[in-house]
Amino acid sequence: MILALEYHRSPARYLAAARLPGRLRPAAVPSLAPLRLSHRQPPGPPGPGWVRLRTVLSGICGSDLAMAAGKVSPYLGPLTSMPFVPGHEVLAELMDDVDGMPAGTRVVIDPVLPCRARGTGPCPSCASGHENRCDHVNAGRISSGLQTGFCADTGGGWSERLVAHRSQLHRVPESLPSERAVLAEPLACAVRSVRRIDVPRGTTIVVVGAGTVGLLTVLALRELTAAGPIIVIARHAGQRRRARALGATETIDPSAALRGLRRITGGSLVRPELGPGYLLGGADIVIDCTGGEGLDTALRLVRAGGTVLLSGMPSKPTDLTPAWYRELNVVGSYASRGAEDFGAAIDLAAHDALDGFVDSVYPLTRWRDALSHALSAGRSGSVKIAFAPQNGGTPAPRGEASSNAGGTDHLDREGAL
Repeated sequence: MILALEYHRSPARYLAAARLPGRLRPAAVPSLAPLRLSHRQPPGPPGPGWVRLRTVLSGICGSDLAMAAGKVSPYLGPLTSMPFVPGHEVLAELMDDVDGMPAGTRVVIDPVLPCRARGTGPCPSCASGHENRCDHVNAGRISSGLQTGFCADTGGGWSERLVAHRSQLHRVPESLPSERAVLAEPLACAVRSVRRIDVPRGTTIVVVGAGTVGLLTVLALRELTAAGPIIVIARHAGQRRRARALGATETIDPSAALRGLRRITGGSLVRPELGPGYLLGGADIVIDCTGGEGLDTALRLVRAGGTVLLSGMPSKPTDLTPAWYRELNVVGSYASRGAEDFGAAIDLAAHDALDGFVDSVYPLTRWRDALSHALSAGRSGSVKIAFAPQNGGTPAPRGEASSNAGGTDHLDREGAL
């Protein structure tokens, strides 16, 4: 038997969490979320090529928090299977030998569950090398699940054990500390985002949101593209400091976003009688890294004919009039494109500016405290909160995460900006 934190279908709890005012979420969501700590049988390999993993660290992602807070679109419902164990940002040790890697090797997993893992297809997307767009995520030898951490058969990182297909595994260099290695999956998503669009030399880019996704996107932009000015819209002083350390040219508080960007890029500020203002002019590219909370802002900051990139899971309705009137290019970026992006992500994980990103690590028995901390991370100055499922003790305090500690993509739903 293993200890696992399970997500069960409960419309009543989901709707109750969704109705909470933002200021109450850190305290109330952990009690309302349909999560249950349980002892269960460990998942077994569902077919050839699958291996068992022992979880070392698993981060708490913004999409996990949105799920707990009742903010996930019903669109994704058919692409999950219940009950599932969350946790898709996973650092683990192999329990079985596979592809030249002996048991005990540290690996990070690409959580996408495409045709290769499911024993189907390949579908047209997988055949073209875009496994993150797989059309068979509800077919094959395992239950529906767009990713590990949303599939009933694979388990997830918020447990002591899970299973993964060998194609999902990426070896971690011995020199890379665990608290950096666990950032590989959100880093791979950031790499995918910046590779999803053309970034000509000198392009002016605005990143809306400075939670984990936003900060890692700044790093990927600075290290992997020829971007010019990178302006980050961040709500909290600690986020602004980290953004500058990662390569941001300038940071702006959300309340001053329109005026600040007009000063930097030129153009004129327009204020309708109802609703927020917008720029005529603006940035070449605006990347929303808030999970949809900042999409409306992004659409109002980009120049005519510019690009808005969705790097977080959308969570609220948005007025798309700017996309129509200004002929904007609205582009989505989901997960990563496998080994190519993970290779770059593991290299980026060694960057010194990521030191201290994982500052608190909790045992599964303290899951309510962990979620509460993650929901208020922006205000508290934290970036990434993680679970150490093999640790039955107390959470590592801020600034004292052990060498076996790690973090994940956290988006503070109130403080991501």
